[in-house]
Amino acid sequence: MPLSEYEQRVLEQMEQQLTSDDPKLANTFQGRGGTSIRRWLLCGSGALLGLAVLVVGAATSQAWLGVLGFIGMFISVVLAFSPPRRRGPAGVVGADGSVRGRPSPQRGPKRSSPGLLARMEERWDKRRDERGQ
Repeated sequence: MPLSEYEQRVLEQMEQQLTSDDPKLANTFQGRGGTSIRRWLLCGSGALLGLAVLVVGAATSQAWLGVLGFIGMFISVVLAFSPPRRRGPAGVVGADGSVRGRPSPQRGPKRSSPGLLARMEERWDKRRDERGQ
């Protein structure tokens, strides 16, 4: 069941507020689910090739070849466990598939409504005042 226009607007506002409040958390949620199998295969084969070069260098008593093999293995493992670089457009993808960039900072006085926590604090204070505490 698709969201109504109001629900889509509220969701977009929540996304924008999350992005502006805590961009690191927003990037974590927008990250991809995991690394691709192709990346794992390439890094695994690089590590195995580095191990083979290391063994050949040790078997032939050529230290420089063993060092090159170790460096190759190390780089492959680091690449396998490092987060992939992001590709593609940065921004928020709308319901129609269009990509919008980050909202530009507003010039002049800010006209947006207070945040969720501010509204909840106002409601709490209002309830406390009504009870006479």
